[in-house]
Amino acid sequence: MIAILFLLLLIVLAAVLMLTGGAPTVGISQLIIISVVFVVFFLSGIYVAVALGMLGLLADVAFSSRPTHPFIGEVAWAASKNFLLVAIPLFLLMGEILLRSGLSDRLYRALNVWFGRWPGGLLHTNIMSCAVFSAVSGSSPATAATIGSVALPYFATTSYNPRLVLGSLAAGGALGNLIPPGISLIVYGLFTESSVGQLYAAAFVAGGLITTLFVAFIFAYGLVRRQHEVVPPMPWRLRLTSLVDLLPTATLILLVLGTIYLGFATPTESAALGVTGALLLAALDRRLTLRMVHASVRATARTTSMIGLIVLGAFVLNYVLTSLRLPQMLAGMVSSLPYPSWAIMGIIILFYLALGTFMESLSMMITTLPVVFPVVMAFGYDPIWFGVVMTMLIEIAMISPPDGMVMYVLQGMRKPPGPITDVFVGVLPFLGLYVLGVGIIWLFPGLILWVIK
Repeated sequence: MIAILFLLLLIVLAAVLMLTGGAPTVGISQLIIISVVFVVFFLSGIYVAVALGMLGLLADVAFSSRPTHPFIGEVAWAASKNFLLVAIPLFLLMGEILLRSGLSDRLYRALNVWFGRWPGGLLHTNIMSCAVFSAVSGSSPATAATIGSVALPYFATTSYNPRLVLGSLAAGGALGNLIPPGISLIVYGLFTESSVGQLYAAAFVAGGLITTLFVAFIFAYGLVRRQHEVVPPMPWRLRLTSLVDLLPTATLILLVLGTIYLGFATPTESAALGVTGALLLAALDRRLTLRMVHASVRATARTTSMIGLIVLGAFVLNYVLTSLRLPQMLAGMVSSLPYPSWAIMGIIILFYLALGTFMESLSMMITTLPVVFPVVMAFGYDPIWFGVVMTMLIEIAMISPPDGMVMYVLQGMRKPPGPITDVFVGVLPFLGLYVLGVGIIWLFPGLILWVIK
């Protein structure tokens, strides 16, 4: 369905271009034909990586006057040996170790001591635990699964609205890719040759903004519905003692993000430090076993293989499209339209919001970035700003019915099981807040760019 939407958007764009001044029809026809093949591939159920690679090869054979497919092996090799790519499996491995070592349980208990008494109670703990765990995870599904496995048993005997419980966990999980070290930020930096360190710094501010919006909503909800934890008074001595359970996560955050921001390590080197730190913390907690490490490595290899194949297929398609000069042609045509830059950016944002309701997030970024990025740069937008906005839109896709991955992760963890509509309804207010956050950063880009100036 979304592929059909993508095709219709390109057809409408082609019609607008032809009516407003005569763009080169050859380039438009090529773009539409490639989009039709794109529709056929994705509707036929072909794997994303295979579809991207085949689409690139067919476009090269059909349209290139100087075939580029003899060089595709070199393109794939150049992409696969990029040092930055090593950070992806390392960050995934760190998250898997934390998931299986039980450190997330200590994190949740400690944060509940501080936030469980606020209006909204444990719902605040859900958001804050996800936000903190995101700073060492880099994956939205992993964040939702980890915190959800700890949080859901807490609500089994409470009177909380189950829809809002699931919605808060899904929304918190959607911070996993936005708050550094997000995997999507690494992929974006790789494709656009942007600084991952600057992307991390700007995304950290954006993540703080979204977390604040979530907490403010839950606070207001708790005041209106008088929803809070009925717990006995707790002396400050016990509150300060609970901070000991935050030390493992805080140590990893300092190790991973601190070394990047202070310039002591590259993202790849900091990821290696993070894995080492996670193993040491698991050993100190007496949770480090050969079985746990084996399960973590297997899960990491499975996810890394999927991401790696998609990236390689996308590099092939990107190489062919660039050699055909289709992205440059489209960027030139769109930039010459008699519309202000904010209107074009608004269309792009709406396009991604629609795209996210049907398409997997990483595939959405990789398949559209070669075409959309030149258009955005032609209008003079900051690449760091757009990288953060695109990541936010991808995170919105993670919690957008009916295809949001994070929602199905939580649905599979419910005991006893219930209808998926509970998750769909519960996440809607947080989905609106996420869109509001995108709007704020769109209107005030300096809000996240001041950290890199």
